[in-house]
Amino acid sequence: MNTEQKKVLRLGLPKGSLQDATIEKMGKAGFNIQVSSRSYVPYVDDEELEIRLIRAQEISRYVEHGYLDCGITGHDWVRENSSDVHEVGEFLFSKATRQAARWVLAVPEASSIKSVKDLQGKRIATEVVNLTNKWLASHGVQAEVEFSWGATEFKAHELVDAIVEITETGSSLRANKLRIVETLLTSTPRLIVNHTAWKDPWKQQKIQTLALLLRGALEAEAKVGLKMNIEEKNLQKLLDTLPALRNPTISTLSQKGWVAVETIIDEHVVREFIPQLKAAGAEGIIEYPLNKVVY
Repeated sequence: MNTEQKKVLRLGLPKGSLQDATIEKMGKAGFNIQVSSRSYVPYVDDEELEIRLIRAQEISRYVEHGYLDCGITGHDWVRENSSDVHEVGEFLFSKATRQAARWVLAVPEASSIKSVKDLQGKRIATEVVNLTNKWLASHGVQAEVEFSWGATEFKAHELVDAIVEITETGSSLRANKLRIVETLLTSTPRLIVNHTAWKDPWKQQKIQTLALLLRGALEAEAKVGLKMNIEEKNLQKLLDTLPALRNPTISTLSQKGWVAVETIIDEHVVREFIPQLKAAGAEGIIEYPLNKVVY
């Protein structure tokens, strides 16, 4: 009978606003995760992986203390909790955009506050109390910082002098007639690991594999594959005209004098490329989505 203990990596994923985006990216990385409304332990099609859905604000603490081997959470919460963890990689994704999130100081449009120095003796509401206090101290400013349970944007108009709030585009702040004064911190999701887990060879290898696949899935999101056929005599002209077609795969076709060209390019330029490819003599142009791009 095999008495060897089953090896398992316990991974924390953020519950809440980033949950759907994270599970989607994990799916593209090759890990099928299914969440039940009746359990905080999701199903994953990898018997060596156990997933826990935990608030992003708390993940770094649970990783640091060893309840989780690793987790995906924002750099902001690692800083807010002063968590001593090992960072494996940065993964730029969010529920709405691919922009990094920013914690910003915001005030009503008519406020006299123009810089951090104007906060002396003022009251600030935020969810990141520690981060805000450290930022104020670094500028030699003393202010009262209170924890906000929500509706922070509303409080800026009636209850406090300023807020420190997270934003990606700033549109919500502008809609609430708030003006951004300064940025305290730019934050992106990070894969973090408990120091003890990172020293375990099996867990480290498992985590590195997870990071590799996840990074490949994210790289693939902004790119597409292109296939086309072209007469061999026009090939060099095509490559000279379109320098973005770097290191394409070129193979001969059964039809004499023709070759097939395959490459990967940024998705946002495809609409400009395809007419140029056609004009350069390319035929049978196929654009297809990618699941992973691993360099």
